[in-house]
Amino acid sequence: MPIVAQSTETTDWVSRFADEVIEESERRAPGKPVVVASGLSPSGPIHLGNLREVMTPHLVADEIRRRGHRVRHLISWDDYDRYRKVPEGIAGVDKKAWEEHIGKPLTSVPAPKGSSYPNWAEHFKAAMIESLAELGVEFDGISQTEQYTTGVYREQILHAVRHRGDIDAILDQYRTKKAPAKKQGQKPVDEAELEAAEGSGAAAEDDGSSTAAGYFPYKPYCGNCEKDLTTVTSYDDDSTELTYACTACGFSETVRLNEFNRGKLVWKVDWPMRWAYEGVVFEPSGVDHSSPGSSFQVGGQIVGIFGGKQPIGPMYAFVGISGMAKMSSSKGGVPTPADALQIMEPQLLRWLYARRRPNQSFKVAFDQEIQRLYDEWDRLDAKVADGSALPADVAAHARAVGTAAGDLPRTPRPMPYRTLASVADITAGHEDQALRILSELDPEQPLTSLDEARPRYDKAEAWINTHVPADQRTIVRDEPDAELLKSLDEASQQSLRLLLDGLAEHWSLDGLTHLVYGVPKVQAGFSADATPKELPPEIKTAQRSFFALLYHLLVGRDTGPRLPTLLLAVGQDRVRALLGQ
Repeated sequence: MPIVAQSTETTDWVSRFADEVIEESERRAPGKPVVVASGLSPSGPIHLGNLREVMTPHLVADEIRRRGHRVRHLISWDDYDRYRKVPEGIAGVDKKAWEEHIGKPLTSVPAPKGSSYPNWAEHFKAAMIESLAELGVEFDGISQTEQYTTGVYREQILHAVRHRGDIDAILDQYRTKKAPAKKQGQKPVDEAELEAAEGSGAAAEDDGSSTAAGYFPYKPYCGNCEKDLTTVTSYDDDSTELTYACTACGFSETVRLNEFNRGKLVWKVDWPMRWAYEGVVFEPSGVDHSSPGSSFQVGGQIVGIFGGKQPIGPMYAFVGISGMAKMSSSKGGVPTPADALQIMEPQLLRWLYARRRPNQSFKVAFDQEIQRLYDEWDRLDAKVADGSALPADVAAHARAVGTAAGDLPRTPRPMPYRTLASVADITAGHEDQALRILSELDPEQPLTSLDEARPRYDKAEAWINTHVPADQRTIVRDEPDAELLKSLDEASQQSLRLLLDGLAEHWSLDGLTHLVYGVPKVQAGFSADATPKELPPEIKTAQRSFFALLYHLLVGRDTGPRLPTLLLAVGQDRVRALLGQ
């Protein structure tokens, strides 16, 4: 059921931006839909850093919809960008063979071998579109190839060329500025911006060039080799006759720009042109686009030439993964939204983007940290349910679990992720065994079908199978460790007897948790129910030693999945056999 509740207080960054954007939209275009925008370049895998380019305006647009306003979230697919480099590690791509396409529009580059899509851009757009659907992101997609090649921007192009002197003067203010002193290891602004452009959706281009025709903000693609390695050699304002020469193949031709559709405005002119053309009120940009002389700053002046205004444009920080500080789509192996959604539910991924302000960096976990994140999410879920969560946390939770169109599908019985991962690890794909274990977690409300635990169970299983190294997987012993059992002292033997004597009575997740933590307490003369405050510090040491002994006897290592889950997975009979009963 659509959510149209009016926000009553600005409790988070999304609400504050929504307030500002609604007010600004009414000032600029009263009565018209609010326009927010993102730009994505399908130059390679569209990764989790790029997703912030979409999620930031999506969350703001969704809040505006919740308040009953009409809003359009545009995603400009920058598929008419030049193919700058061959990304590393793309299946079905021979790097040397694909280098011959550098300089062509992305939609003129062949898709990787084995792809069912017609070109490079469509191949990489498809995976992102599927992920955005799973995340509940509603948007209007605009292909820049289609816009340029069908002449949609013809008047804007002619206008930019007529005002090339004004544009050049603006750009010249930044060209003549003394470059700031570089920090050690820091890249020049232009180089950093090129890489950021690739990651944020901006076309990686310069600001135009001085040619025999003077400064020219438009770059033709060659009519022979399709590459943009062209130089405008002459231009006539009255007739719009343009002559260019290609440095790649030597081809040259004269065309009329008022009829020509095979080229595009350079990036620092193209972006503000689109702001004006679409009436964009809100569009974030990556940190490198906010540098002095960068696209966003320069665009704020150039947009006036097209009769428009610069959008409200917060800078967003980079998104990393565990062990990686910054992602770039020109490097191989960067995880995509599809990779993340393979191991986590959409709600969790949305929450990671919703809970942090755009200028705060964060990491998406693909390692053991994902279990802690899920624990944190489940605690928040419980607090929201019982009314104890803070207002900002309630807002982030609401933005994670659904949109103005309604709630996202969720797992009916959301069991702890770390428990599901342990079960998937131990059972190694045997669903009947997984169901047996999970049904014993809560004997009073036993799970009757794995579907009740899906899709979270499937995500946890995928994480185990794709992100946990083989040497960390759990393999239960086939036979008891007779030598270790024989070497145990009386205290260790007593601890095993206490555990085995209580198995049947405590055979549930909560019961076994109480039992395994309670055995060392009882051995030390305390009640199994004694709290940490009532116990001396050495009890923790005794518990760790007891746990290590159980792990060695059950899986031959000092650590493993949580012991209560492991015991349930192994089963009572096999536990008794492996512990020497």
